[in-house]
Amino acid sequence: MRYWLVIPAAGIGQRLGAGCPKQYLEVAGRSLLEWSLAPFLADVRCAGVVVALAPGDPWWPALRARLPATVVEAEGGAERGDSVRRALEALASRLDDDPWVLVHDAARPCVERAEIDALLAAVAAHESGGLLALPLADTLKRQQPESAAMATATATTKAAGPRTAGATDTAVRVERTEPRTGLWRALTPQAFRLRALLGALHAAAAAGRVPTDESQAIEWAGHGAPLLVTGSAANVKVTTPADLALVERLLAARPREVTT
Repeated sequence: MRYWLVIPAAGIGQRLGAGCPKQYLEVAGRSLLEWSLAPFLADVRCAGVVVALAPGDPWWPALRARLPATVVEAEGGAERGDSVRRALEALASRLDDDPWVLVHDAARPCVERAEIDALLAAVAAHESGGLLALPLADTLKRQQPESAAMATATATTKAAGPRTAGATDTAVRVERTEPRTGLWRALTPQAFRLRALLGALHAAAAAGRVPTDESQAIEWAGHGAPLLVTGSAANVKVTTPADLALVERLLAARPREVTT
């Protein structure tokens, strides 16, 4: 089963607070983007890669020099969906057929070959496509509406007097506990047919809607129900410094032949 890989890498990673976009941070000897690309570049089923980049990205040329010629560049957009759509447009202009595309996060460096195999096997007979995901295991709490939570925090602070060391502004009150039955956490890669996904993203943009992942665009377009394929808890997306430390430990613990 042949496929193309699409990597949206136009983000700036503000929440991480690093000196460069998070996909270029080095972990265990490689950038996060290189780790994220590695299992696909080693897969004979991968026909090629399209990476969506921020205009004038100064970090990309040095990394590009280390990648094979099958990597294609596209200009990214303001939102993830914009970057994926532009990457798919660049790909569609090169191809006459309608291949499978796998969309994967640039800062999700720990995806394993077994997960990719499981996803491809699952969607092979399911034209609506699918995505790696994990059933939720934690109890879910919904916080009070932000205005109520802020008012409560302000009143508490005033009543308590001067702040003490270690106090935090991140605490909010619980409104209720949400049932987790049937809920999954979406991971990547996500696999869909090129034309269906491109059409779904065009339709979302035309309607002024911003999908948070590719599956949501497919769902909105009514292309059928994507499959949820169980992935690994180690398939972490780096968003915070704690995530970065975790993936560094995970990658360092891999067998030598996997990390070289």
